[in-house]
Amino acid sequence: MEKKQSTEKKKDNRGGARPGAGRPKGSRDKVSIGSLLDTIYTKSQGKDYEDLLVEDFLDARVSSDKQLLLKYHNLILNKIMNTLAKVEVTDSQDAIEAKQKAFAEALAKITGVKTD
Repeated sequence: MEKKQSTEKKKDNRGGARPGAGRPKGSRDKVSIGSLLDTIYTKSQGKDYEDLLVEDFLDARVSSDKQLLLKYHNLILNKIMNTLAKVEVTDSQDAIEAKQKAFAEALAKITGVKTD
């Protein structure tokens, strides 16, 4: 006698959305970056977070903690690269005219308007 496996899954009450669950719409996070930085400034006797970060980085260098240094380098370089990395695209006048012509032709095909 063969056993038949049920292909139906039993429905339980776990998982999924529930009415009234989650944060209410328009509510704010309990911790904001501004309040966090203000608290750090107050608790560190008036030192900015940036200054504390540099001090900690220098302490890691003095203690020769390679793993911690690597983390600081990654943190700092990621921030620097995100703010410095910019892509500037410049087109020649010929390239601009070719793009305008291609755009006009595509627009004409879509709208059915003939270009003269």
